[in-house]
Amino acid sequence: MTIATKLTGPARGRETTVTGIDGAGKSTLAARLRQALVGAGHPAILVGKHTTDVPMNPELSAYLARLNEVVYRRDARVAQACGDHYWLLALAAWYSLHDELVIRPALASGTHVILDNAHHKILARYAANPEVSTHLAKQVFAYLTDPDLVIFLRIGAREALRRKGEFTSLETGHSGSSEENFIRYQDTVLAKLRQQEQNDGWLALDVTGMDRDAVLKTAADAIADRLQLTL
Repeated sequence: MTIATKLTGPARGRETTVTGIDGAGKSTLAARLRQALVGAGHPAILVGKHTTDVPMNPELSAYLARLNEVVYRRDARVAQACGDHYWLLALAAWYSLHDELVIRPALASGTHVILDNAHHKILARYAANPEVSTHLAKQVFAYLTDPDLVIFLRIGAREALRRKGEFTSLETGHSGSSEENFIRYQDTVLAKLRQQEQNDGWLALDVTGMDRDAVLKTAADAIADRLQLTL
């Protein structure tokens, strides 16, 4: 008797990204979602803007760490001198390499990815910048893996500032150092994000007045419903 066997690899992992303005609670939610997935028995990793570990490859990990230092640990004066177009392309290099070396291999191995600080906020910031072509900004990120679910934490800038308590010059769009500068800029970025929320795979959550547990439950329910992953 002949028995036909079909060799298959692990089921592809699913990618969930969390986006929103600064202070929306992205990092908190992303970390808790990863914990919930692991607690439910799913292989999952959390990927953020300082993730530089490439499994079993110390040389590539070291390279990612060096690029991360250039992109995210820069001197503010140097950053402004380099100009907006340079930083758009530098960020695109970081996100593309992150996608190639960390995210795609994880998904291919059957590991779920929770992505904090996804490129959607970067697109919104550049859409609010008249000096840089919105088309160009979209094109340089077009290579990235499409997430299975984007959770958009929607909150006004004034409430986000109340939660954050402090902010950087980047978070005001380098428009000034006052709280009103932060609020004006972040509300502009929020409006640009809301233009993206009509995209397929987006789930917009109004988190104003919601505590962390309520946000987690709503997001976990969405993952269970849309991605068929029990949490």
